[in-house]
Amino acid sequence: MELSQSILDGLTLAGETSHIPDKCFSVLVTRAFDGILDERHKQLIAKDPSFRSLDQAVVKEAYYSMVALVSEASKHDLDINSISSVLEECKYTNERIDVFNKVFTSKKPLMQILLSSVGTSPPHIVDVNWRLDYYIKNNHMERVNEAVYLIELKTEVPGTSETKDVQFSCTQEQLQDLVGKLKDACKCLEKISQM
Repeated sequence: MELSQSILDGLTLAGETSHIPDKCFSVLVTRAFDGILDERHKQLIAKDPSFRSLDQAVVKEAYYSMVALVSEASKHDLDINSISSVLEECKYTNERIDVFNKVFTSKKPLMQILLSSVGTSPPHIVDVNWRLDYYIKNNHMERVNEAVYLIELKTEVPGTSETKDVQFSCTQEQLQDLVGKLKDACKCLEKISQM
């Protein structure tokens, strides 16, 4: 996990008792997790009476750096030892590291569930149905004599239990082109996985 210098500076501010007293530190850590997990809690740090006597610029910088650490640590599935080493580099005391690790351990599963639902990933194809129709004639022409494939892809959107159908029709040439492109995509993925 790599953190920018500005985030490390903010974390260092959060670790200094002269900027964030011990009684406020646990509130800061809890608010950082709550701000990510619940949209309604995002701005509560500004209204929290625990921080009224502190420099608000320092509190905001410490808060947003803490949010960045929490997000990145959850995303990379870091263990307590890895996080402790980052916090030690930011000059945290053992008591503050323990406070952070305790909250992180309890909220990490919720953070990972939330992070897994973020983003746009395409639907996964879980099943395919197809049918071959042969058109002898249509409304516009007397003789067509053409094979048409009717394809139905059953897709599963991540995060939902429902399946959706994607239907299309294509000629034999179009279907061969589709299969060729899918084979090319598979070869590209194999090359990437071997690197």
